[in-house]
Amino acid sequence: MLYLFTFFKKEIMLILHDITYIHPNRDLLFAGIDLVVNKNDKIALIGNNGTGKSTLLKILAGNLQPASGVVKTGSKPYYVPQIFGQYNAFSVAEALQIDDKLNALKQILEGNVTDENMTLLNDDWAIEERCQEAFIHWQLKDIDLSQKMDTLSGGQKTKVFLAGIAIHRPEIVLLDEPSNHLDNSSRELLYNYIQSTNNTLVVVSHDRTLLNLLTTVCELSKRGITVYGGDYDFYAEQKMMESDALNQDVRSREKALRKAKETERESVERQQKLDARGKKKQEKAGVPTIMMKTLKNTAEKSTSKMKGVHAEKTDAIAQELSQLRTRLPDIDKMKMGFDNSALHKGKVLITAKDLNFGYRDQELWTSPLSFQITSGERLAIKGANGSGKTTLIKMLLGSLKPQSGTIERAAVKAIYIDQDYSLINNKLSVYEQAEEYNSGVLQEHDIKIRLNRFLFTKEYWAKSCSALSGGEKMRLMLCSLTISNQAPDMIILDEPTNNLDIQNIEILTAAINDYQGTLIVVSHDEYFLKEINVEQEILIR
Repeated sequence: MLYLFTFFKKEIMLILHDITYIHPNRDLLFAGIDLVVNKNDKIALIGNNGTGKSTLLKILAGNLQPASGVVKTGSKPYYVPQIFGQYNAFSVAEALQIDDKLNALKQILEGNVTDENMTLLNDDWAIEERCQEAFIHWQLKDIDLSQKMDTLSGGQKTKVFLAGIAIHRPEIVLLDEPSNHLDNSSRELLYNYIQSTNNTLVVVSHDRTLLNLLTTVCELSKRGITVYGGDYDFYAEQKMMESDALNQDVRSREKALRKAKETERESVERQQKLDARGKKKQEKAGVPTIMMKTLKNTAEKSTSKMKGVHAEKTDAIAQELSQLRTRLPDIDKMKMGFDNSALHKGKVLITAKDLNFGYRDQELWTSPLSFQITSGERLAIKGANGSGKTTLIKMLLGSLKPQSGTIERAAVKAIYIDQDYSLINNKLSVYEQAEEYNSGVLQEHDIKIRLNRFLFTKEYWAKSCSALSGGEKMRLMLCSLTISNQAPDMIILDEPTNNLDIQNIEILTAAINDYQGTLIVVSHDEYFLKEINVEQEILIR
């Protein structure tokens, strides 16, 4: 393997061989991971939350050491992290690890031409110009290199690290959820980079639009890494075929199990009839009592043996069926069952005319908003980061009054679900949270059945909601809505896919498509908006 890397180092950029990672608490995350990435490959690394995608990316970046295995890279990778809190005390230059080089350039230009400064600069005389060009490209022209990272928004922090690609000029780029905090215009810049670059890319993302720009999908699971030679749509098609085949196998095994149980029952009944008929013949023939007992024991042993053979066959089929069911995608195990809204389609719910809001006597929107929302509609609120989408939501919900214009709202039951799922009470257990939405119609065992449908097994019921992941909170929120006796007339979702993996996005998509009421969504995820059939939009500037 090492010789292969040396010989082909111009072609192979990354090698992972038999990688194992163990958490500091000694829990095994993954083992036996193998991956080869060639020059100019554009790889999507996907998998459910908790499988270790971000950890594997950090191992590739050299920021984490595996417990065992070999990591080889053709050149030093450039890494764009998902979480930036560790950089808050740093300046932008320090976060990008160019502060020493910039300081050396400054010292040299001031006449302090030392060997140390020349070594630090490494003939990179254009470093300042590259920084300026990269920041302008990524819409960061007002950001100063000496500015502290904690003064920046999430989207700005992401773009600082994306700008670092042009500054450092690496051959290998590792991206961890790069579109999470980006608005539409910034996402377009990211998509254009991915399409046009010759860099070798490994990208962890749940953004399906982005994933369709990559040429290979690698799925990380408990079984290791499975490579699918195509974009995300190709991967999804292959997974659907696998799922269909698996469901067919499940149905086949279910049918075989029913048949085996029926055959067992029929065989036992037939044997019992034969034994009874034989006993009557023996009694009629006057067989001695001691011989009758011997024959009876023989018959019972024969019946018991036959039962054992059938039970063994039935148990084998049942075990196969159980194993097949564990491989079913979670979404196939869930039942949504949302009630319909009580409102008839087309009823006017909200009418807004010349709507605007102001901070410090300055109007928020250059163009006042006028629109109407009717029952059963699905629409998106779109605008750049900081354009006032959350302000508009508060007006729609009645918690904020406009400073100019009018908004009229019908009496409707509306639920606002933000990206942190704040409707979940972290002080409650999973069962207590579900019970909060019970109108008294469901008994305890009914609630637990609903929880099971949404993948909350017995082990979860007493677990604190504060310990749930974003995806788990989303599923508990959906479960709670199905427990409620009346579905909401309107659901407002604020960036619902930001903290979810692909599996949970698919679960959310299925639930939303099962909902018949009015839906308002704030999202930069165009793929998601298309999947949930959003056809109208309110554009704010």
